[in-house]
Amino acid sequence: MAFVELADGPAGPLPIKVIRSQRRKKSSAARVVNGVIEIRIPSWMNTIQETETVEALAARIEKKRAISETAIDLTVRARTLATIYKLPVPLEIKWVTNQTTLWGSCSFEDGVIRISSRLVSVPDWVLDYVILHEITHLVESDHGPEFHRLMQRYPKCERAEGFLEALG
Repeated sequence: MAFVELADGPAGPLPIKVIRSQRRKKSSAARVVNGVIEIRIPSWMNTIQETETVEALAARIEKKRAISETAIDLTVRARTLATIYKLPVPLEIKWVTNQTTLWGSCSFEDGVIRISSRLVSVPDWVLDYVILHEITHLVESDHGPEFHRLMQRYPKCERAEGFLEALG
């Protein structure tokens, strides 16, 4: 067993306990137990494999933890922005941890918006831009002239785009 620390958690990093198991043949697993991330790995893993596995699983746990501990209510923000900009309110809006190249996505047909967990700690005006961008897709499914006209109403549009470009 080993203890490792991983920075990135919203309230500071959780300690990590690595448990090598003779019973595990292929898979690894992670869960939080009493404030410690327990990561179980097969005993045959070498140091490099262990490091890669621990980093990946701990990062996944920390992403989920960041979402669960955030005070941001995406539903309220989306309703407020939809009202201000006279756009439809999404049927559902939620954080997701599996978007690594997109900031957000919109299912035009069913009105569901997904926001990348990478945005949990960005400034409010950047998050609002991404939410508004996805809400605008409920009206205009592509990035044509009408979509851009609607988005230009957001006063910090260019600034938010620059922030996201630098971040990404």
